[in-house]
Amino acid sequence: MKPKVAVIGTTFMDCKGFAKQQYDPLGRNLGHIRFFHGGVGRNVVENLAYLGLSTYFVSTVDNSALGQEVINRLKRTKVNTEFLTTVEEKGMGMWLAILDQKGDLAGSISQMPDLSLLEKHIHEHGHQMMETCSHVVLELDLNKNISYQVVKLAQTFGKPVYGLPGNLEVVLNHQELLLFTDCFICNEIEAAKLFGQNILGQEIAVIQNELKTFVSNAKMKAMVVTLGDRGAVFYDRQREESGYQPALPTRVVDSSGAGDAFFSGTVWGLTYERPLCEAVIYGTKVASWTIQVDENTCSVIPDMMRKDEHFKAMLKLLNKAAG
Repeated sequence: MKPKVAVIGTTFMDCKGFAKQQYDPLGRNLGHIRFFHGGVGRNVVENLAYLGLSTYFVSTVDNSALGQEVINRLKRTKVNTEFLTTVEEKGMGMWLAILDQKGDLAGSISQMPDLSLLEKHIHEHGHQMMETCSHVVLELDLNKNISYQVVKLAQTFGKPVYGLPGNLEVVLNHQELLLFTDCFICNEIEAAKLFGQNILGQEIAVIQNELKTFVSNAKMKAMVVTLGDRGAVFYDRQREESGYQPALPTRVVDSSGAGDAFFSGTVWGLTYERPLCEAVIYGTKVASWTIQVDENTCSVIPDMMRKDEHFKAMLKLLNKAAG
């Protein structure tokens, strides 16, 4: 049966400034500025839709022209917006980002939406959401109440949960939430805070060992740590499988969507019950495709999938299984 994924997260409007030359944080910088649809949840649900999954977006948007623009784009991408609710104000966040001449994030400021609106929405429609989907993707840092509400519902209905952090505030203070995830994916900066160890720039083997120790002590099922242009390390405690996935050489235009893209590709593999060592390959490829464009998501993912040997082999298996 084709997976149906409910993605619970935020909607943002992103304002990005791209430096034309060497970025000077204290001076004036020439370049160009663009607005994009963003938010971790919105990015992930759009990526998963491009990957061909049936997706439901659980979030809030403003009752405004910008809010309607977000809804229209999601519908064009074939995201189901049945559980996307419209509110009068503060349903969407804003993200101001500066990218240097290499396309790497140089600084940012976030304005969060009013998460009590999403909390109320989930309280009223949570059971219906769980009955509709087969898998759940959750931004774990929305707020404590939302996270506990969702993971308990998922546990009651027997739905796998794939988690990713936002600002890490909730996860750091409530690490027991990680026990409810089938796989948790974060970057090395976030992992260092969770591990309580400085792993930045450390050798791959050292990071792998710290990851395995953390997952084992926390009694988690599985976790992946992305390492930027060095790739990613992973550990699946249930399979007792640890490994390293190198990044692909890529011309970077905008790296800010890499984490969401990697998460999306990895979850795509996991929803089809592929082992984590294989799922991170899909994640690596989707991240590579995404950072080559100046948007938060990559609209040519379907075309790239049809050309890529790993995806072609997997799609052939899925088509054969479907009869």
